[in-house]
Amino acid sequence: MRPGQGRRGVAESLSIAPGQAAAVASAVRDNHHQDRYEHLGHLSGPLQGGASPLPILGSPPSALKDLPALRDQPPAKREELFIKKLQLCGVIFSFDDQTSDKRGKDMKRQTLLELVDYVNTPAGQKIFTETVMADLMAMVSANVCRALPPATDDFDPEEDEPVLEPAWPHLQVAYEFFLRFIVSSEVNAKAAKKYVDQRFCLQLVELFDSEDPRERDYLKTILHRIYGKFMSHRSFIRRAISNVFYRFVYETERHNGVGELLEILGSIINGFAIPLKKEHLQFLTRALIPLHKPKCVGLYHQQLSYCIIQYVEKDADTATYILKGFFKYWPWSCSGKQVLFLNELEEILELLGADQLAQISKTLFTNLARCLDSDHFQVVERALFLWNNEHLVNSGCLSRLNAQTVLPIIYGPLYKNSSGHWNATVEGLAQNVLKMYMEYDLVLYDKCTTAYFKEEEEAKRKVEAIADRWAAIEDVAASNLRELQVS
Repeated sequence: MRPGQGRRGVAESLSIAPGQAAAVASAVRDNHHQDRYEHLGHLSGPLQGGASPLPILGSPPSALKDLPALRDQPPAKREELFIKKLQLCGVIFSFDDQTSDKRGKDMKRQTLLELVDYVNTPAGQKIFTETVMADLMAMVSANVCRALPPATDDFDPEEDEPVLEPAWPHLQVAYEFFLRFIVSSEVNAKAAKKYVDQRFCLQLVELFDSEDPRERDYLKTILHRIYGKFMSHRSFIRRAISNVFYRFVYETERHNGVGELLEILGSIINGFAIPLKKEHLQFLTRALIPLHKPKCVGLYHQQLSYCIIQYVEKDADTATYILKGFFKYWPWSCSGKQVLFLNELEEILELLGADQLAQISKTLFTNLARCLDSDHFQVVERALFLWNNEHLVNSGCLSRLNAQTVLPIIYGPLYKNSSGHWNATVEGLAQNVLKMYMEYDLVLYDKCTTAYFKEEEEAKRKVEAIADRWAAIEDVAASNLRELQVS
């Protein structure tokens, strides 16, 4: 278990407090929803050059007018006023100039806050009827479904500060309102799924590439709630997330929301039925395991590791596929990532059964020996810390039962580290591991010691033989040179 990260940590983080952040949709809309969003309207009058008028995104400016407070209206008139306020909040403002349209922007924000406050009570949520759903989704789509700005070529998520969304004063409250709608028990899922449809869910998934972490946080919570509320959308949402991962791993290696999508998946995987469906196993082998490959894996490794462990806990046989892929993508040239991978490896090994170990033991211990033979002391140190895990040593893959398999493979690098490594911690840990195996089986230990020194002697003889051959070649070359000079 990694420090500070419980098994439940990722799943629990899906519930955010009201007013944190993350978002709802991507950049497609209008034509598909014209029948629902009739109030969107169009620009009137001819454009320069005789071009056809363009559709307005959101409500027309005429919807921006002073309206009475919802709580001051009699209950019979509140629904009509609620729709008018939704249309007002559908007016879209440009935040390129923060000082323009200040009165309109403030009116919209105050109206959004009023709507959130009104539906934050059990009585107010009763207004979430099918009558208002078309206008409600029109308002939400107009605000959040937009094209994200293109990413800068030299943007480094590990180094650079993210670009924050300038329209956040409106966007945040629109997300908060939609979150209230999605989590409300008054919302009829059967009726709502006609408006919160697959196209809208796809827009949400695409918006996870937003650079603004506040928006991604809202998106994470909202998409997870949609997944839980609308069962008919679940398979589609999983496929949409898979496609994001495929594009990220095999094409771009650039995406801002991989960590948040993995957090959602951690909770989803936890709910998979056993035995796992073929679709779920394919997702593991084609999307999750290859996510270890990108250079920026450190940005989302904690969430990825949680998902992988969820699979092993569900079905121990998946550990074999996971470890084979794991070592395929092992970052031998990057010590920092190797330490991350060793953290994950320890959690997998804790769940590894005897049957799975028998299939993967040679590959596992050979790669572990390579880590013990690393030039970087932190990699060696982290690998040696595996023997501090009581479960692995007492009943797991590093126990007395597996000593006959483990020790012959790892004895060489262990002996080298125990006899004069420059880092005292590494030297001490290696000596402790050797002492443990000596106590387990002295005959085996002596056999490995003899074999190791024999191999070292043979290797030394080979080096000397090669040196002798090169010396002979140099002598012949020198002799030929002298003959040429004489002649």
